Amino acid sequence: MTAQIAFDPSVELVDTRFTVPGMRCAGCIAKIESGLVELPGVISARVNFSTKRVAVRHDHDIAEDGLLAALQQLGFEAAVADANPLATDERETKRLLRALAVAGFGMMNIMLLSVAVWSGAGGVTRDVFHWLSALIAIPVVAYAGQPFFASALMALRYRRTNMDVPISIGVLLATALSLYETATGGAHAYFDGAVMLLFFLLCGRALDAMMRNRTRAGIGALLGRMGKSASVIQSDWSLKRIAADKLEVGMLMSVAAGEALAADGVVEDGSGAIDNGMLTGESTPVPISTGGVVFAGALNLLGPLTVRITAVASDTAIAEIARLMDEAGQSRSRYVRVADRAARLYAPAVHTLAVLSFVGWMVAGAGVHQSLVIAIAVLIITCPCAMGLAVPAAQVVASNTLVRHGLLVKDGSALERLAEVDMALFDKTGTLTLGEPRPDVSGLGETERAVALALAQKSRHPLSRGLAATLTAQGVKPAVIDSIDESAGFGISGRWNDTPVAIGRASADGAALASELTIGDQSWTVRFSDPMRPDAVEALADLQSMHIASVILSGDKEEAVQDVANMLGIDALSAMEPANKLAQLNRLKANGHRPLMVGDGLNDGPALAAAHASIAPATASDASQQAADAVFIGERLAPVALAVRIARSTMAIVRQNFVIAIGYNILAVPLAIAGLVTPIIAAIAMSCSSLIVVANSLRLARAAK
Repeated sequence: MTAQIAFDPSVELVDTRFTVPGMRCAGCIAKIESGLVELPGVISARVNFSTKRVAVRHDHDIAEDGLLAALQQLGFEAAVADANPLATDERETKRLLRALAVAGFGMMNIMLLSVAVWSGAGGVTRDVFHWLSALIAIPVVAYAGQPFFASALMALRYRRTNMDVPISIGVLLATALSLYETATGGAHAYFDGAVMLLFFLLCGRALDAMMRNRTRAGIGALLGRMGKSASVIQSDWSLKRIAADKLEVGMLMSVAAGEALAADGVVEDGSGAIDNGMLTGESTPVPISTGGVVFAGALNLLGPLTVRITAVASDTAIAEIARLMDEAGQSRSRYVRVADRAARLYAPAVHTLAVLSFVGWMVAGAGVHQSLVIAIAVLIITCPCAMGLAVPAAQVVASNTLVRHGLLVKDGSALERLAEVDMALFDKTGTLTLGEPRPDVSGLGETERAVALALAQKSRHPLSRGLAATLTAQGVKPAVIDSIDESAGFGISGRWNDTPVAIGRASADGAALASELTIGDQSWTVRFSDPMRPDAVEALADLQSMHIASVILSGDKEEAVQDVANMLGIDALSAMEPANKLAQLNRLKANGHRPLMVGDGLNDGPALAAAHASIAPATASDASQQAADAVFIGERLAPVALAVRIARSTMAIVRQNFVIAIGYNILAVPLAIAGLVTPIIAAIAMSCSSLIVVANSLRLARAAK
């Protein structure tokens, strides 16, 4: 995506974004960012690792092709973001999953054959098993290793290295030696080690790809709320349906009741109500009339509106929120960088140990064959199974425990961040409250309820929907109403037994959230409230017991927010726009806090993406659920506090797992280097260390009790 920006009257700059699917680690990020800024005319280059994109700010004279060539010289295939649709990344994820499935299938079958050899099979039987292993392993390595081989070749072609180069060398070396051993009738083959290494590395790549897909899906869901097309008024006053990306500023569009706007604009004719909650967080529909400003994605609830377009496509307010979510996601990528940096150091360390073992034994006069066998034993015994399971095993058990208590964790790494939060920021409507206007119908008799239900169920207004839901739940049967008519801004009316009936705007003082039912010359005011979640007080007290202070961060009006804050006894900030919420989050983080954001509206999307950790209710918008790390189900708020408690227990278990894994390596690696461990013993030791880590993680299943 390219956008014109203002920088200096004498220098015109542009922002161009590229997708770079081949970046794998912190080294790739540093290489791309430092390599691009060395080009004359490039002002800055910033990588978003989670979405595998790089944003380049550069002189207008530099063409996109020049930047693509520069990225290729750095060792990375790239494409302009607009020219690389999401489907391309979906294909990459599917390719990794296919490779993972093939590696897993191969690993299981080769391990079964290896067990027979380890159990003492010899002679012709052993040779047959080795050849069967070779028949499985060679095509598996050739197929499942492609993601690593292609990346390594690309880097070597431009005389550079990356993490995939030592991985590819290790896998190919182990496979080649195993094939040699098989062909010469050797006692041992090591196909299992090579395929197993590929399997665990592919697990990490596939999980990373799926996590990035979710990030993009959140932004896509947000932009999906915009109307796909609009009815544009032509010069002869006829209407022509035009796709949203073909709309232009200055066009006049007619927006029917119930239709989502496809562009920002100003109302030139008509009046009614707009559901603007996703942008402003306000819990009630906003009355709109001539001269009012409306935004893309908002829903026109009542009569038709004529709107003059003022902003389209990427210039709309909803597109700005999507951009904020994308930018906010960059701050989260530092966790990925830390994890990847550890992996980047681990792989070379393992291969260096293997090489040093080989060289050392060669110098000691052990010969090529024995030296290679020892080096491969080192490779197998240092396979990062226990280390690799230390985090995911604990995360899986913790996630399953939380699911049983009504909270879905979307990203395993979210547990790490949840364990670190030191304050909680709550949106009001739909988060601390249920977000559903519920009427007090105690003042209505049986007849009034039947008439009210008959009228309410014919309207799309949120208050009418709430009234209809409540009366239907009470088993009320609707009256027979005819001549029903809905008038924008005034309500819905009809005739019941030749008596005029209507539900419309309440005229009573102080009835900000109310409707007025009229039957003949009598009227009743039906007040609505947005009830608090039943255990909100207890949940906040539970967080406080963990030294986590709670604050309301809402886009709603001050009086509505303050009422809830007073009931809960916590501080509150009101009338916060999406950018204000994001700025507040960034200020807190700059001051050393690690905030937890809990929100449900589209206007909470950037804040959810920028927070240290985030949780959304299941009733939240699609974009908010995608932006959040976890989603809780039901009306109770208790899962939020439980998530923090379980996350802290999980991190304690993870630290114990790391101690087990590191202790295993400290004990086993020197023995392997000393030539005291055969590949069989190495494989058994590696499996035992993994089982101990899994058993320790299973203790988390009792953590919520």
